[in-house]
Amino acid sequence: MAGDAPATEHVTSAGGWTGKTWLLLVVLAGALFLDGLDVSMVGVALPSMGSELAMDQAQLQWIVSGYVLGYGGLLLLGGRASDLLGRRRVFLTALAVFGVASVVSAATEIDTLIIALRFVKGVAAAFTVPAGLSIITTTFAEGPARNKALSIYTVCGASGFSLGLVFGGLLTELSWRATLIFPGPVALLLLVVGARVIVKSPRAAFNWSHFDVIGAVTSTSALLILVFAVVQAPEVGWAATSTIVLFVIAGLLAAAFIAVEVRHKHPLLRLGILRSITLVHANLSAAAMFGGYVAFQFVVTLYLQNSLGWSPIEMALGFLPAGVLVVASAFFMDRVLDRVSTKLLIAGGFVAFLIGYLWFLRVEPGMNYFVFLLPTILFLGIGFAATFPSVNSQATAGVSDDEQGLASGLVNTSIQIGGALMMAVITAILGSAEPGRPGELIGGMVPAITVIAVLTVVALVSTLGLIGWERRRDRAVATTVSLPE
Repeated sequence: MAGDAPATEHVTSAGGWTGKTWLLLVVLAGALFLDGLDVSMVGVALPSMGSELAMDQAQLQWIVSGYVLGYGGLLLLGGRASDLLGRRRVFLTALAVFGVASVVSAATEIDTLIIALRFVKGVAAAFTVPAGLSIITTTFAEGPARNKALSIYTVCGASGFSLGLVFGGLLTELSWRATLIFPGPVALLLLVVGARVIVKSPRAAFNWSHFDVIGAVTSTSALLILVFAVVQAPEVGWAATSTIVLFVIAGLLAAAFIAVEVRHKHPLLRLGILRSITLVHANLSAAAMFGGYVAFQFVVTLYLQNSLGWSPIEMALGFLPAGVLVVASAFFMDRVLDRVSTKLLIAGGFVAFLIGYLWFLRVEPGMNYFVFLLPTILFLGIGFAATFPSVNSQATAGVSDDEQGLASGLVNTSIQIGGALMMAVITAILGSAEPGRPGELIGGMVPAITVIAVLTVVALVSTLGLIGWERRRDRAVATTVSLPE
């Protein structure tokens, strides 16, 4: 190991933190807040953006999918980079790229360039998130100290996503470009503060063979092509030669990624880490949680603004209760995580999500906000507050320090891949339906939300199944131990 400064002091207590410790957490959580904010904030601006730039639904979904694919596709490489190059160096460099890309994207008139810059911002987030999370997990000792730090950190991420709807509404009233530029100055401010409070850490001696570039290229390309195939299929046909070819190429690239990981001396994804059932469950739950939520938000945004004629500020206020619930949970989720199993919290979160989605399926034109949307928003806020910190905590628990970057990158990869794939599926459903008239339900909305609800049911059942299996296993172990020799 070689480094130019000692690692930051290890925090072992959940109380008595110094001002510098709190400031460090503010910088790291602030970056994650911006990452979540950027996805949902821009989502509110999509109708306005589409109207001014003449973009249809399929093109608009790439404003979101471009970001989450860059984010999810390179998170594992970001985790590896933070482990090898140094967490501080990776975090600050990526934060600078994120800030500059935000400013540039707001100044262009070219829709394809906006999408490209959204992808660049996603790539930058793919490096800040695992670097930031691994700084936390190597700074705060496992147990109450880490639970408190992770609770604040992950709730800030969830709050960014929830409050992004509010920020997006407010800023879109000024201009949809304001939603693109806003994260830039904030990221650059965090960069300045972070340079002062993030201590330089030891980094491993390495050569470029340690970076599994082929693995990163094949996995990201497979995801991009898969999403493109799903989005384009309603237009060209699911049985069209071009669609089938794209699915085959995506499958071959995915197979190539697995083959590379099996043979590579320093794989991007050490497949052995997937032997942990709890880690795999956390990742699948994360994908289902975020995939359902971001797809639901996309559908509801189009319905409220394009069909019902809501203004961005009206939509912001409509979604505000969810953000308030998520922010409020930051004050007690660390204590909840100390006392309650993450699997039980995840199950409870999916129950809340499911109730919210099913309630919204009752929607009819002319229904009052307090009847058709507010209950859903409240249940989604509860679901996000319970599930988001729980999957992050479960995904990194018990993982050695040298693989914290991998574990944190993996769970965030799952979150973003879930979002990208569900966005593609929902866009395909909407694109296959006849568009509704103003004041009516948009075409394909009910089937789309039904699919989201079914995904949530599958995630809930799998979580309950894991809880039941662990209880049976623990009883069997207890019985074996208690048997006389």
